[in-house]
Amino acid sequence: MPKNHKRVGGINIRSVFMKLKLIIAAIMLSMIAFLSSCSLTLPVAATSNPIGSKIGTAKATGFLGVLFFDQDASIQTAAKNGGITKVATVDIKQGNILGIVVTYETIVTGD
Repeated sequence: MPKNHKRVGGINIRSVFMKLKLIIAAIMLSMIAFLSSCSLTLPVAATSNPIGSKIGTAKATGFLGVLFFDQDASIQTAAKNGGITKVATVDIKQGNILGIVVTYETIVTGD
């Protein structure tokens, strides 16, 4: 048996530590993949109305990209939430976590 392979009670300590390192690495990679997400904000529309000081948002979160369970992220709801009667700009922010959880947020500015 090589000198660097110590045995305690018939168990090879080095192989136990190697397996433990692999398990920890797999857990860390899984956590990084699960917690990683991306988000993208895109302009949708702009009008000739002044930007104004009000901002309204409406958000919908879906699962697997299709199951949204009666949520409303429309421009009308975002304007209503911000008390906006004259819409100046509309942006949509999309977030995605591994394609499992998808969020859409409509951001409206105006007066």
